[in-house]
Amino acid sequence: QVQLVESGGGLVQPGGSLRLSCAASGSIGSLNMAWYRQAAGKQREWVATITLIGATNYADSVKGRFTISRDNAKNTGYLQMNSLKPEDTAVYYCKLFGTIYDYWGQGTQVTVSS
Repeated sequence: QVQLVESGGGLVQPGGSLRLSCAASGSIGSLNMAWYRQAAGKQREWVATITLIGATNYADSVKGRFTISRDNAKNTGYLQMNSLKPEDTAVYYCKLFGTIYDYWGQGTQVTVSS
């Protein structure tokens, strides 16, 4: 069982930046990592994925503004979020996954507001 802890959320003005972290209790090198978000009253939606070999993919709504990355030596993944918009407000979750297991963090709140 791998525990995931997200951090780095908070309140930011439109146009600002945040970097979310996802720290794992075990090795992440053989697993893929993704970020999801869930706005109030809406379904959880996929944001970005980074595979175990470092290939990345993004939802159209964040492409060009968000960057997903990972540091296997630190067992940590990141989501750099730039040019934030009010519609990016949500609870952000990281997921670590392979062919058999899915692990989710508890989420971190991101609020974009002036």
